[in-house]
Amino acid sequence: MRFAVVGCGHIGKRHAEMICREDGAELVALCDIRPKSELAIDAYANVPFFSTLDDLLASDLSFDVVNICTPNGLHAHMAIQSIETGHHVVIEKPMALTTADAEKVVYAGLKYRKQIFCVMQNRYSPPSVWIKDLIESGRLGRVYMVQLNCYWNRDARYYRPGDWHGTADLDGGTLFTQFSHFIDILYWLFGDITDIQARFADFNHEHLTDFEDSGVVSFRFTNGGLGSLNYSTSVWDKNQESSLTIIAENGSVKIGGQYMDKVEYCHIKDYTMPDLPPTNPGNDYGVYKGSAQNHHYVIRNVINVLSENSSDTITTNVLEGMKVVDIIGRMYA
Repeated sequence: MRFAVVGCGHIGKRHAEMICREDGAELVALCDIRPKSELAIDAYANVPFFSTLDDLLASDLSFDVVNICTPNGLHAHMAIQSIETGHHVVIEKPMALTTADAEKVVYAGLKYRKQIFCVMQNRYSPPSVWIKDLIESGRLGRVYMVQLNCYWNRDARYYRPGDWHGTADLDGGTLFTQFSHFIDILYWLFGDITDIQARFADFNHEHLTDFEDSGVVSFRFTNGGLGSLNYSTSVWDKNQESSLTIIAENGSVKIGGQYMDKVEYCHIKDYTMPDLPPTNPGNDYGVYKGSAQNHHYVIRNVINVLSENSSDTITTNVLEGMKVVDIIGRMYA
């Protein structure tokens, strides 16, 4: 499977690295508007490099998949361009900044019969897989309440002058850039939400971003039960936690840690907690850290789904990616 990666920042380089590691995958192109000399991609010196997506798509190079790893506000347009020229796409989160743009991506995929993979790699973490199985088994019974807490640090070391991070048009907001992975987990486990009430604040990013750094959101699940989201990027110095607490008919569970990477509490009727495999650490970008290092699972899923006679399904499909955009949009409304 031949891949082209568009956007050579931290996450684009992560995609390139994972493609090169996976059997059955070949990295055949890199693309970024910045000069190659500024991108720290010497490890890929023999990989053809393009300065624009237009140049890449107009080239004679043959490839199957385009990985969109550019600023958020460019994801939808670049995905549509790639689909219209005959390529499957892997879209980093979020797939778009508006539901309308997400719908255009869905339509393009249907029209040109191309697969769309949305990157929500936290689904692969062992605690996430475990709690998904637990909920689907019905062992917890009726879910009463769910609380999602996301307390991270993003300060001037992250929001640098002239960068796209923190801008309304290319970043989109804290829920899109920092916490859409966790909103995806919320939707994946419990379904859609309604009756949303939200309050937002900007505690210490007034001169760094165009939007809030913190919020408190309450809602109801359409399947029943109450939910809440508390989040902030104003935590001092480093990430504090990303946690999910579930209060249900037959027990209570809390998944916590900095990246929702460990089970902190499990007390369920007639149930013994199994030993889980270790969770991969968060992506380490030096002065700040992100979500789990699970992108190799994403690339493997792409290869498996697109392989001939495959029965594998997409881990996070385009409709799920669009629903996360929709939920965030309704929270911000």
